[in-house]
Amino acid sequence: MRCLSCNAVLTDFEATRKSVLTNEYTDLCNNCFSSVSEYILTIERTDLAHDEDETDNHDDIHHCGMDIVLDIDD
Repeated sequence: MRCLSCNAVLTDFEATRKSVLTNEYTDLCNNCFSSVSEYILTIERTDLAHDEDETDNHDDIHHCGMDIVLDIDD
């Protein structure tokens, strides 16, 4: 699997990162994801992270800086 932005080979950690809202894989390496991470709420498999997968968030959900409003009545 390769990064959609820079074509780098994704690690298992990077390849399993999913959007919370769409449940789709982000398919971005950590470097490319870092530029959009404040706008995308994701689920990450931290159990797959290694030293090269620099992540400062030890939760399974990466919290973005946006306020997310979900309308579950529809």
